[in-house]
Amino acid sequence: MRPYNRIQSLSKGYLGMIYFSWQWKGQTEGEWPSPELQERWRLAAERETDKVLRSVVLRTVRSWKCQDLFLSIDLPDGKQGIWESWLSQLAHELGSSISSAVRAETLPFDPSPPGLLLIGTAAVNRKAFLDEDCLWYEASKKAMLQGQFGGGYERGVKRKALERILNGKQIYPVYQPIISVNRMEIFGFEALTRLHDANVFKGPLELFQFAGEEEKMYSLEKLARELSIDGCQSLKPNQKLFINVMAQIMEDPGFSPGQTIDLLEKHHLSPEQVVFEITERSSIEDFPSVKKTLEHYRNQGYQIAIDDVGAGYSSLQSVVELRPDYLKVDRSIISHIHQDDVKKHVLHTLQEVGAKLGVSLIAEGIEQQEELDVLTQMGIPYAQGYLLGRPAPFPT
Repeated sequence: MRPYNRIQSLSKGYLGMIYFSWQWKGQTEGEWPSPELQERWRLAAERETDKVLRSVVLRTVRSWKCQDLFLSIDLPDGKQGIWESWLSQLAHELGSSISSAVRAETLPFDPSPPGLLLIGTAAVNRKAFLDEDCLWYEASKKAMLQGQFGGGYERGVKRKALERILNGKQIYPVYQPIISVNRMEIFGFEALTRLHDANVFKGPLELFQFAGEEEKMYSLEKLARELSIDGCQSLKPNQKLFINVMAQIMEDPGFSPGQTIDLLEKHHLSPEQVVFEITERSSIEDFPSVKKTLEHYRNQGYQIAIDDVGAGYSSLQSVVELRPDYLKVDRSIISHIHQDDVKKHVLHTLQEVGAKLGVSLIAEGIEQQEELDVLTQMGIPYAQGYLLGRPAPFPT
Protein backbone atom coordinates (compact mmCIF):
# COMPACT_ATOMS: atom_id res chain seq x y z
CA MET A 1 0.00 0.00 0.00
CA ARG A 2 1.62 3.27 -1.14
CA PRO A 3 -0.85 6.14 -0.49
CA TYR A 4 1.57 8.92 -1.50
CA ASN A 5 4.05 9.00 -4.37
CA ARG A 6 5.62 12.31 -3.44
CA ILE A 7 6.66 14.00 -0.22
CA GLN A 8 4.14 16.55 1.02
CA SER A 9 4.48 19.21 3.68
CA LEU A 10 5.39 17.57 6.97
CA SER A 11 4.91 20.53 9.30
CA LYS A 12 1.43 19.39 10.31
CA GLY A 13 1.81 15.70 9.71
CA TYR A 14 2.68 12.68 11.82
CA LEU A 15 5.72 10.78 12.89
CA GLY A 16 5.26 7.11 12.11
CA MET A 17 7.22 4.52 14.07
CA ILE A 18 7.80 0.82 13.45
CA TYR A 19 9.49 -1.18 16.21
CA PHE A 20 11.21 -4.55 15.74
CA SER A 21 12.57 -6.68 18.57
CA TRP A 22 13.86 -10.20 18.14
CA GLN A 23 13.06 -12.34 21.19
CA TRP A 24 15.65 -15.09 21.15
CA LYS A 25 14.68 -18.57 22.25
CA GLY A 26 15.27 -18.96 25.98
CA GLN A 27 16.18 -15.29 26.38
CA THR A 28 15.51 -13.77 29.80
CA GLU A 29 15.57 -10.12 30.76
CA GLY A 30 19.09 -8.72 30.68
CA GLU A 31 20.43 -11.69 28.72
CA TRP A 32 21.69 -11.39 25.17
CA PRO A 33 22.69 -14.02 22.63
CA SER A 34 26.25 -14.30 21.37
CA PRO A 35 27.76 -11.27 19.58
CA GLU A 36 27.78 -13.34 16.38
CA LEU A 37 24.02 -13.91 16.55
CA GLN A 38 23.38 -10.27 17.43
CA GLU A 39 25.38 -9.15 14.40
CA ARG A 40 23.53 -11.55 12.10
CA TRP A 41 20.18 -10.25 13.39
CA ARG A 42 21.23 -6.66 12.70
CA LEU A 43 22.56 -7.42 9.23
CA ALA A 44 19.44 -9.37 8.26
CA ALA A 45 17.10 -6.66 9.56
CA GLU A 46 18.98 -3.85 7.80
CA ARG A 47 19.21 -5.76 4.54
CA GLU A 48 15.48 -6.55 4.46
CA THR A 49 14.39 -3.05 5.47
CA ASP A 50 16.62 -1.61 2.72
CA LYS A 51 14.86 -3.81 0.15
CA VAL A 52 11.33 -2.82 1.17
CA LEU A 53 11.97 0.86 1.92
CA ARG A 54 13.38 1.56 -1.53
CA SER A 55 9.84 2.13 -2.78
CA VAL A 56 8.86 4.37 0.15
CA VAL A 57 9.57 7.98 -0.83
CA LEU A 58 8.82 9.37 2.62
CA ARG A 59 11.87 10.23 4.72
CA THR A 60 12.81 7.25 6.88
CA VAL A 61 15.42 7.09 9.64
CA ARG A 62 16.69 3.78 11.01
CA SER A 63 17.89 3.66 14.63
CA TRP A 64 19.17 0.85 16.86
CA LYS A 65 18.53 0.94 20.61
CA CYS A 66 19.77 -2.03 22.68
CA GLN A 67 19.44 -4.49 19.79
CA ASP A 68 15.92 -3.22 18.94
CA LEU A 69 15.31 -1.60 15.56
CA PHE A 70 13.23 1.57 15.19
CA LEU A 71 12.12 2.98 11.84
CA SER A 72 10.83 6.54 12.08
CA ILE A 73 8.93 7.80 9.04
CA ASP A 74 7.85 11.39 8.36
CA LEU A 75 4.19 11.25 7.35
CA PRO A 76 2.19 14.04 5.69
CA ASP A 77 -1.00 15.41 7.15
CA GLY A 78 -4.11 13.26 6.80
CA LYS A 79 -6.32 10.93 8.76
CA GLN A 80 -4.47 9.15 11.55
CA GLY A 81 -6.40 5.91 11.01
CA ILE A 82 -5.29 5.75 7.38
CA TRP A 83 -1.65 6.20 8.34
CA GLU A 84 -1.92 3.62 11.13
CA SER A 85 -3.35 1.13 8.66
CA TRP A 86 -0.57 1.87 6.17
CA LEU A 87 2.09 1.48 8.85
CA SER A 88 0.61 -1.87 9.89
CA GLN A 89 0.70 -3.16 6.32
CA LEU A 90 4.24 -1.92 5.80
CA ALA A 91 5.30 -3.48 9.12
CA HIS A 92 3.70 -6.77 8.10
CA GLU A 93 5.62 -6.74 4.82
CA LEU A 94 8.87 -5.95 6.58
CA GLY A 95 8.26 -8.40 9.42
CA SER A 96 7.74 -11.34 7.09
CA SER A 97 10.97 -10.59 5.25
CA ILE A 98 12.99 -10.02 8.42
CA SER A 99 11.72 -13.17 10.14
CA SER A 100 12.63 -15.34 7.16
CA ALA A 101 16.05 -13.70 6.85
CA VAL A 102 16.91 -14.05 10.55
CA ARG A 103 15.95 -17.71 10.58
CA ALA A 104 18.10 -18.31 7.52
CA GLU A 105 21.03 -16.39 9.04
CA THR A 106 20.94 -18.22 12.39
CA LEU A 107 20.28 -21.74 11.09
CA PRO A 108 23.99 -22.73 11.08
CA PHE A 109 24.19 -21.80 14.76
CA ASP A 110 20.90 -23.25 16.00
CA PRO A 111 18.81 -25.62 13.82
CA SER A 112 15.74 -25.17 16.05
CA PRO A 113 13.45 -22.11 15.74
CA PRO A 114 15.58 -19.19 16.97
CA GLY A 115 12.85 -17.02 18.42
CA LEU A 116 10.01 -14.64 17.66
CA LEU A 117 9.90 -11.19 16.08
CA LEU A 118 7.86 -8.65 18.01
CA ILE A 119 6.56 -5.69 16.01
CA GLY A 120 4.71 -2.56 17.04
CA THR A 121 3.58 0.55 15.16
CA ALA A 122 2.44 4.05 16.08
CA ALA A 123 1.51 7.31 14.34
CA VAL A 124 1.88 10.42 16.52
CA ASN A 125 0.57 13.86 15.60
CA ARG A 126 3.39 16.41 15.39
CA LYS A 127 1.13 19.25 16.54
CA ALA A 128 1.28 17.99 20.12
CA PHE A 129 5.08 18.30 20.35
CA LEU A 130 7.46 21.20 19.93
CA ASP A 131 10.55 19.10 20.60
CA GLU A 132 11.63 16.43 18.08
CA ASP A 133 13.23 14.32 20.79
CA CYS A 134 9.99 14.21 22.79
CA LEU A 135 8.06 13.37 19.62
CA TRP A 136 10.44 10.50 18.80
CA TYR A 137 10.28 9.21 22.37
CA GLU A 138 6.46 9.21 22.41
CA ALA A 139 6.19 7.43 19.07
CA SER A 140 8.80 4.81 19.99
CA LYS A 141 7.16 4.24 23.39
CA LYS A 142 3.75 3.60 21.81
CA ALA A 143 5.22 1.28 19.22
CA MET A 144 7.16 -0.65 21.89
CA LEU A 145 4.08 -1.02 24.09
CA GLN A 146 2.09 -2.41 21.19
CA GLY A 147 4.86 -4.83 20.30
CA GLN A 148 5.74 -5.96 23.83
CA PHE A 149 2.39 -5.96 25.63
CA GLY A 150 -0.27 -5.83 22.94
CA GLY A 151 -0.11 -9.55 22.27
CA GLY A 152 2.58 -9.19 19.66
CA TYR A 153 2.41 -7.74 16.19
CA GLU A 154 0.19 -10.39 14.65
CA ARG A 155 -2.45 -9.87 17.31
CA GLY A 156 -2.28 -6.12 16.83
CA VAL A 157 -2.84 -6.54 13.10
CA LYS A 158 -5.81 -8.81 13.77
CA ARG A 159 -7.31 -6.36 16.25
CA LYS A 160 -7.17 -3.56 13.71
CA ALA A 161 -8.56 -5.82 10.99
CA LEU A 162 -11.45 -6.84 13.26
CA GLU A 163 -12.13 -3.20 14.03
CA ARG A 164 -12.22 -2.38 10.31
CA ILE A 165 -14.56 -5.29 9.66
CA LEU A 166 -16.99 -4.20 12.37
CA ASN A 167 -16.91 -0.49 11.53
CA GLY A 168 -16.95 -0.95 7.77
CA LYS A 169 -19.27 -3.98 7.64
CA GLN A 170 -16.62 -5.81 5.66
CA ILE A 171 -18.32 -9.20 5.70
CA TYR A 172 -21.15 -10.47 3.52
CA PRO A 173 -23.62 -13.38 3.59
CA VAL A 174 -24.00 -16.31 1.24
CA TYR A 175 -26.83 -18.81 1.41
CA GLN A 176 -26.78 -22.58 1.08
CA PRO A 177 -30.10 -24.28 0.33
CA ILE A 178 -31.63 -26.89 2.64
CA ILE A 179 -33.72 -29.32 0.62
CA SER A 180 -36.85 -31.26 1.52
CA VAL A 181 -35.74 -34.77 0.54
CA ASN A 182 -39.20 -36.13 -0.33
CA ARG A 183 -40.29 -33.18 -2.45
CA MET A 184 -36.80 -32.20 -3.66
CA GLU A 185 -37.67 -28.53 -3.21
CA ILE A 186 -36.04 -25.79 -1.15
CA PHE A 187 -37.14 -25.87 2.49
CA GLY A 188 -34.85 -23.05 3.58
CA PHE A 189 -31.40 -21.49 3.45
CA GLU A 190 -28.50 -21.39 5.89
CA ALA A 191 -26.85 -17.96 5.98
CA LEU A 192 -23.05 -18.22 6.04
CA THR A 193 -20.56 -15.40 6.57
CA ARG A 194 -17.77 -14.60 4.13
CA LEU A 195 -14.96 -12.02 4.22
CA HIS A 196 -14.34 -9.38 1.58
CA ASP A 197 -10.62 -9.44 2.43
CA ALA A 198 -8.92 -12.67 3.53
CA ASN A 199 -5.42 -11.23 3.96
CA VAL A 200 -5.52 -11.21 7.78
CA PHE A 201 -8.18 -13.80 8.61
CA LYS A 202 -8.04 -16.78 6.31
CA GLY A 203 -11.72 -17.54 6.77
CA PRO A 204 -14.83 -16.85 8.86
CA LEU A 205 -13.99 -19.50 11.46
CA GLU A 206 -10.69 -17.81 12.31
CA LEU A 207 -12.44 -14.43 12.38
CA PHE A 208 -15.15 -15.57 14.79
CA GLN A 209 -12.64 -17.35 17.02
CA PHE A 210 -10.54 -14.20 17.30
CA ALA A 211 -13.61 -12.06 17.94
CA GLY A 212 -14.42 -14.37 20.86
CA GLU A 213 -10.92 -13.95 22.28
CA GLU A 214 -11.29 -10.16 22.03
CA GLU A 215 -14.81 -10.18 23.56
CA LYS A 216 -16.25 -8.87 20.30
CA MET A 217 -18.21 -11.97 19.40
CA TYR A 218 -21.60 -10.43 20.08
CA SER A 219 -20.84 -7.39 17.89
CA LEU A 220 -19.64 -9.61 15.03
CA GLU A 221 -22.58 -12.00 15.29
CA LYS A 222 -25.04 -9.10 15.42
CA LEU A 223 -23.52 -7.65 12.25
CA ALA A 224 -23.59 -11.05 10.51
CA ARG A 225 -27.22 -11.54 11.53
CA GLU A 226 -28.27 -8.13 10.25
CA LEU A 227 -26.52 -8.63 6.90
CA SER A 228 -28.01 -12.12 6.56
CA ILE A 229 -31.54 -10.80 6.99
CA ASP A 230 -30.80 -7.83 4.74
CA GLY A 231 -29.67 -10.13 1.95
CA CYS A 232 -32.68 -12.45 1.70
CA GLN A 233 -35.59 -10.09 1.15
CA SER A 234 -37.07 -12.45 -1.45
CA LEU A 235 -37.37 -15.36 1.01
CA LYS A 236 -40.70 -17.07 0.32
CA PRO A 237 -43.30 -17.24 3.11
CA ASN A 238 -43.00 -21.04 3.34
CA GLN A 239 -39.18 -21.02 3.50
CA LYS A 240 -36.90 -20.83 6.55
CA LEU A 241 -33.78 -18.77 7.13
CA PHE A 242 -31.19 -20.53 9.33
CA ILE A 243 -28.92 -18.07 11.17
CA ASN A 244 -25.86 -19.26 13.12
CA VAL A 245 -25.60 -18.19 16.76
CA MET A 246 -22.74 -19.20 19.05
CA ALA A 247 -24.05 -20.85 22.21
CA GLN A 248 -21.41 -19.08 24.28
CA ILE A 249 -22.93 -15.70 23.35
CA MET A 250 -26.10 -16.64 25.17
CA GLU A 251 -24.20 -17.47 28.36
CA ASP A 252 -23.05 -13.86 28.61
CA PRO A 253 -25.17 -11.91 31.14
CA GLY A 254 -24.85 -8.87 28.89
CA PHE A 255 -26.44 -10.65 25.94
CA SER A 256 -29.76 -9.03 25.05
CA PRO A 257 -31.94 -10.91 22.56
CA GLY A 258 -34.92 -9.37 20.82
CA GLN A 259 -33.12 -6.95 18.50
CA THR A 260 -33.94 -8.96 15.39
CA ILE A 261 -37.70 -8.44 15.12
CA ASP A 262 -37.49 -4.81 13.93
CA LEU A 263 -35.13 -5.84 11.15
CA LEU A 264 -37.42 -8.70 10.11
CA GLU A 265 -40.45 -6.40 10.01
CA LYS A 266 -38.52 -3.94 7.88
CA HIS A 267 -38.08 -6.66 5.25
CA HIS A 268 -41.60 -8.10 5.69
CA LEU A 269 -40.31 -11.29 7.26
CA SER A 270 -41.61 -12.97 10.40
CA PRO A 271 -39.92 -14.76 13.33
CA GLU A 272 -41.70 -17.94 12.22
CA GLN A 273 -39.43 -17.94 9.16
CA VAL A 274 -36.21 -17.79 11.20
CA VAL A 275 -34.34 -20.71 12.76
CA PHE A 276 -31.50 -19.87 15.13
CA GLU A 277 -28.82 -22.49 14.55
CA ILE A 278 -26.89 -23.05 17.78
CA THR A 279 -23.22 -23.66 17.08
CA GLU A 280 -20.97 -24.92 19.88
CA ARG A 281 -17.30 -24.01 19.49
CA SER A 282 -16.69 -25.06 23.09
CA SER A 283 -18.80 -26.88 25.64
CA ILE A 284 -21.81 -25.08 27.10
CA GLU A 285 -21.14 -24.32 30.77
CA ASP A 286 -24.37 -22.55 31.69
CA PHE A 287 -27.33 -24.45 30.26
CA PRO A 288 -29.93 -22.57 32.38
CA SER A 289 -28.79 -19.24 30.90
CA VAL A 290 -28.88 -20.55 27.33
CA LYS A 291 -32.29 -22.20 27.92
CA LYS A 292 -33.69 -18.93 29.26
CA THR A 293 -32.55 -17.06 26.17
CA LEU A 294 -33.92 -19.71 23.84
CA GLU A 295 -37.27 -19.61 25.63
CA HIS A 296 -37.39 -15.87 24.94
CA TYR A 297 -36.82 -16.59 21.24
CA ARG A 298 -39.45 -19.32 21.14
CA ASN A 299 -42.01 -17.04 22.71
CA GLN A 300 -41.44 -14.64 19.84
CA GLY A 301 -42.01 -17.37 17.26
CA TYR A 302 -38.46 -18.37 16.31
CA GLN A 303 -37.36 -22.00 16.00
CA ILE A 304 -34.10 -23.58 17.19
CA ALA A 305 -31.63 -25.96 15.54
CA ILE A 306 -28.49 -27.58 16.99
CA ASP A 307 -25.60 -27.71 14.54
CA ASP A 308 -22.88 -30.36 14.10
CA VAL A 309 -24.70 -33.08 16.02
CA GLY A 310 -22.38 -36.06 16.30
CA ALA A 311 -19.12 -34.08 16.19
CA GLY A 312 -17.01 -31.98 18.54
CA TYR A 313 -18.69 -30.60 21.62
CA SER A 314 -22.21 -31.00 20.27
CA SER A 315 -23.79 -33.77 22.32
CA LEU A 316 -27.03 -35.44 23.29
CA GLN A 317 -26.97 -33.34 26.46
CA SER A 318 -27.54 -30.27 24.29
CA VAL A 319 -30.48 -32.02 22.63
CA VAL A 320 -32.03 -32.97 25.97
CA GLU A 321 -31.40 -29.61 27.65
CA LEU A 322 -32.25 -27.26 24.79
CA ARG A 323 -35.08 -29.20 23.12
CA PRO A 324 -34.49 -27.91 19.57
CA ASP A 325 -36.83 -28.11 16.60
CA TYR A 326 -34.10 -29.42 14.27
CA LEU A 327 -30.95 -31.51 14.59
CA LYS A 328 -28.31 -30.88 11.95
CA VAL A 329 -26.32 -34.10 11.63
CA ASP A 330 -22.62 -33.46 11.08
CA ARG A 331 -21.07 -34.39 7.75
CA SER A 332 -18.63 -36.75 9.52
CA ILE A 333 -21.59 -39.11 9.93
CA ILE A 334 -23.08 -38.49 6.48
CA SER A 335 -19.90 -38.70 4.38
CA HIS A 336 -19.71 -42.10 2.61
CA ILE A 337 -22.64 -43.37 4.70
CA HIS A 338 -23.55 -45.68 1.80
CA GLN A 339 -20.29 -47.56 2.47
CA ASP A 340 -20.40 -47.64 6.28
CA ASP A 341 -23.02 -49.58 8.26
CA VAL A 342 -21.84 -48.07 11.57
CA LYS A 343 -22.66 -44.59 10.30
CA LYS A 344 -26.09 -45.82 9.27
CA HIS A 345 -26.69 -47.18 12.78
CA VAL A 346 -25.60 -43.87 14.34
CA LEU A 347 -27.91 -41.92 12.05
CA HIS A 348 -30.75 -44.33 12.80
CA THR A 349 -30.22 -43.79 16.54
CA LEU A 350 -30.39 -40.01 16.07
CA GLN A 351 -33.49 -40.55 13.96
CA GLU A 352 -35.14 -42.46 16.82
CA VAL A 353 -34.18 -39.77 19.34
CA GLY A 354 -35.59 -37.09 17.04
CA ALA A 355 -38.84 -39.00 16.59
CA LYS A 356 -39.35 -39.36 20.35
CA LEU A 357 -38.66 -35.66 20.96
CA GLY A 358 -40.55 -34.40 17.93
CA VAL A 359 -37.36 -33.08 16.33
CA SER A 360 -36.64 -33.10 12.58
CA LEU A 361 -33.23 -34.16 11.23
CA ILE A 362 -31.21 -32.23 8.64
CA ALA A 363 -28.29 -34.16 7.16
CA GLU A 364 -25.29 -31.96 6.33
CA GLY A 365 -22.45 -32.38 3.87
CA ILE A 366 -24.10 -34.41 1.12
CA GLU A 367 -21.71 -34.54 -1.81
CA GLN A 368 -22.61 -37.83 -3.53
CA GLN A 369 -25.84 -39.14 -4.97
CA GLU A 370 -25.33 -42.45 -3.13
CA GLU A 371 -25.38 -40.58 0.19
CA LEU A 372 -28.64 -38.88 -0.74
CA ASP A 373 -30.12 -42.22 -1.78
CA VAL A 374 -29.43 -43.66 1.70
CA LEU A 375 -31.03 -40.63 3.37
CA THR A 376 -34.08 -40.99 1.16
CA GLN A 377 -34.40 -44.70 2.01
CA MET A 378 -34.09 -43.97 5.72
CA GLY A 379 -36.71 -41.24 5.61
CA ILE A 380 -34.46 -38.32 6.66
CA PRO A 381 -36.64 -35.27 5.91
CA TYR A 382 -34.06 -32.58 5.06
CA ALA A 383 -30.60 -32.45 3.50
CA GLN A 384 -27.88 -29.91 2.76
CA GLY A 385 -24.60 -30.13 0.87
CA TYR A 386 -22.69 -29.34 -2.30
CA LEU A 387 -24.61 -31.97 -4.25
CA LEU A 388 -27.81 -30.00 -3.58
CA GLY A 389 -26.44 -26.48 -3.80
CA ARG A 390 -23.32 -24.51 -2.93
CA PRO A 391 -23.28 -21.32 -0.83
CA ALA A 392 -24.07 -18.37 -3.10
CA PRO A 393 -25.81 -14.97 -3.11
CA PHE A 394 -29.51 -15.24 -2.38
CA PRO A 395 -31.44 -16.27 -5.51
CA THR A 396 -33.66 -13.56 -6.97
